[in-house]
Amino acid sequence: MQSARTPIPMVVVGGYLGAGKTTLLNRLLGNAAGLRIAVLVNDFGEINIDAALIRTRSDDVIQLENGCVCCSIGDRLVQALAEVSDREERPDLLVIEASGVSDPMRIAQVGMLDAAFRLNAVVVAVDVPQLQAHLEHPLVGDMVRQQIGAATALVLTKCDLAQAPDVQHALQALRGLAPRAAVFRALQGAIPMSVFLDEADHSGRSAPAWLRGPRGSGRWQSMAGGAPLHEAIGSFSFRSATGFHKQRLKQVLRNMPGGLLRAKGIVHVQGEADAQEFHVVGGRVRVARMPAVTLSAPDQESVLVFIGCMSPDDRAQITRQLESALAA
Repeated sequence: MQSARTPIPMVVVGGYLGAGKTTLLNRLLGNAAGLRIAVLVNDFGEINIDAALIRTRSDDVIQLENGCVCCSIGDRLVQALAEVSDREERPDLLVIEASGVSDPMRIAQVGMLDAAFRLNAVVVAVDVPQLQAHLEHPLVGDMVRQQIGAATALVLTKCDLAQAPDVQHALQALRGLAPRAAVFRALQGAIPMSVFLDEADHSGRSAPAWLRGPRGSGRWQSMAGGAPLHEAIGSFSFRSATGFHKQRLKQVLRNMPGGLLRAKGIVHVQGEADAQEFHVVGGRVRVARMPAVTLSAPDQESVLVFIGCMSPDDRAQITRQLESALAA
């Protein structure tokens, strides 16, 4: 049955024209290491150049017609998503490259309407040398701010073409526009694979060692050219045999510290017989009832996992907030 199949992790990649989205995707595909990655591409123009460039790295590229993916070809996007979800052998990850003039969050919302997909991230590329000019532009400034504000992860591109003060000014501007987004500095398009996909998403398939990281460490370290791109992405879990107060828990999950990429887990809430499955991306919470017969964890134990660039203080804050959300 379709409902029994594991949801396909989905990532939307956005950013204004020329920000480096195709470079990010080609680097991702080049590091796929056997993972099945499907890509939906919409370029803005009569010829879909991005699809042609990405197809050199992957045979699984679905080209969408000319236009903004979130409006003029919305029906085609829905159709393409249905085709992917109906496959007998479905991909390990679906990546949608938004056109440079579209809103990546609107695209993500279309994908989230289908229970066959689960949003893992909205990744927005930011052209550092051009950022200030784009933000100040009377015609495109609002669009660029909207794209950045939708991000769960921001990727700084072309930093090698910018002066150090420009990079710092860009970081300051981004903190104001997307205070909760994790920020990465790409080197030739390379960012941690765990921004897109984490080990638990493979449904039992073996992930590449460079993605898994040291066993038991709960951390991934991305390196490129010998230099870290970002502090290590980490994960930690919270367990409780006491059920949660549902509304307090939702409020906590909507107000996670900045740098959290995503959270997921199985929780028990006061007054509900069945466990609840939840996913959090960028402060957006999805909760669905989970029949108890599917659980492998102890019957009444809640297990929550948090993934992102989090300091010890962030982890302590999340733990305190979760404890405050437990039912009396």
